[in-house]
Amino acid sequence: MAQVEATTERIIAADADTVFDALADYKDVRGKVLTGHFSEYEVREGGDGEGTLVHWKLQATSKRVRDCLLEVSEPTDGQLVEKDRNSSMVTTWTVTPAGEDRSKAVVTTVWDGAGGIGGFFERTFAPKGLGRIYDELLQNLAAEVEK
Repeated sequence: MAQVEATTERIIAADADTVFDALADYKDVRGKVLTGHFSEYEVREGGDGEGTLVHWKLQATSKRVRDCLLEVSEPTDGQLVEKDRNSSMVTTWTVTPAGEDRSKAVVTTVWDGAGGIGGFFERTFAPKGLGRIYDELLQNLAAEVEK
């Protein structure tokens, strides 16, 4: 079983604190910036960064739906980590300054991939598909904070 990784990044025309606060706001902002690939969004505990428990279903392809129950932590400044209780999937969001009133948002998701031929296809295609989903999400986030 090999680890699969997908990473996407975007420069956003807003300061790092604003971008991070929007990402960490599971109550109001996060649900608004999710793409059509996400459904059944529900904040079950907390709602603002550390200590949040959030649920959603992620439909990566027409046949592949992941039921995610994510525990949110903030291990360092500018970083959110979402650990899925239902799988090995961990998503890390990192927001850093990138010049005056600009920031760089990077999202990396890792999980234990399947073995065999299925695992080969997962390692080959899943990162690209998830990258497109997160690219659209970061575009929505940018539109939200650049208002």
